[in-house]
Amino acid sequence: MKFFLAIFLSLWALLISLAQPLGVASQTAQDPLRLPDEKHLKNIRQLTFGGENAEAYFSADGKKLIFQSTREGHECDQIYEMNIDGSGLRMLSSGTGRTTCAYFYRDGSRLLYASTYLTDAKCPPRADYSKGYVWALYPGYEIFTAKPDGSDIRQLTHSAGYDAEATISPNGKKIVFTALRNGDLDIYTMDMNGKQVKRLTTEIGYDGGAFYSSDNQWIVYRAHHPKSAKAIADYQALLKENLIRPTTLEIWVMKADGTAKRQVTSNGKANFAPYFFPNGKRIIFASNMDDPKGRTFDLYAINVDGTGLERITYNDTFDGFPMFSPDGKKLVFASNRHDAKLGDTNVFIADWVE
Repeated sequence: MKFFLAIFLSLWALLISLAQPLGVASQTAQDPLRLPDEKHLKNIRQLTFGGENAEAYFSADGKKLIFQSTREGHECDQIYEMNIDGSGLRMLSSGTGRTTCAYFYRDGSRLLYASTYLTDAKCPPRADYSKGYVWALYPGYEIFTAKPDGSDIRQLTHSAGYDAEATISPNGKKIVFTALRNGDLDIYTMDMNGKQVKRLTTEIGYDGGAFYSSDNQWIVYRAHHPKSAKAIADYQALLKENLIRPTTLEIWVMKADGTAKRQVTSNGKANFAPYFFPNGKRIIFASNMDDPKGRTFDLYAINVDGTGLERITYNDTFDGFPMFSPDGKKLVFASNRHDAKLGDTNVFIADWVE
């Protein structure tokens, strides 16, 4: 949903290994995990402690979170759930292969995620950085659904290429996902049973990380559309090796049927993990736009027409993967703040202050 945690954790680990130690901004005494300029956040609570945890998304009733995590002896991400206070933690995926991008069904009857476990029970290798910073697009990823306890796993996609980054429309009728088909990375929709697949994007380049608006009418996503012949050739050459270079991503919106596409950001940076505000008029997302070296990611808000840009977090490491609770009162996100060791990414929840 959106690319999995390993994408940005790998980038962050690569960059901090080359960087001098960064300072930590002072925090407020009454709300110790909140930084002074974070006026839209209150009562920040840390829900996980150590390891790689991210892409935490609310259940429709706002009581639970489903997320991916590397922990408990697993070498790569598995899917977990917990209550919004951090209690009730349990693993839901099979414990084999790599998993990503989990989501609850609206009625709570099932859950959705992508996994490579059918291709290989072992974790697939990380991307080879000999070609520069790249993401691996594991062709073994397929999208699955399972009961709330992780049993009764059913396969929804059956393609030879990458299928992942799946989320569900608020009305529970459609799944939107990213797939490497027809020689490109595009956004598709399908019914909840995997039928009626429809391609929504056709531009050359990567389109992904899609979420629906609360009224089901719009989709927000991130995209990289190379323009020059050289950039297109580089993109397509990497794609043949199931790789992509993610240094430039912009936020886009389109109607749920794929029409009325409109670019929202135009800063030439790595903008990702967009999510609509409950009213559908604004978007919250992560970006490194304010760091000339591209090492620091924070959360930002912007109107759907591209105006009214506002910085939300001021952490000097990484904040990403934001999602509002269904009632709009809480925000969950992943962050490197308050880490026990360098590089830990944990899940945090905060009250939203408008």
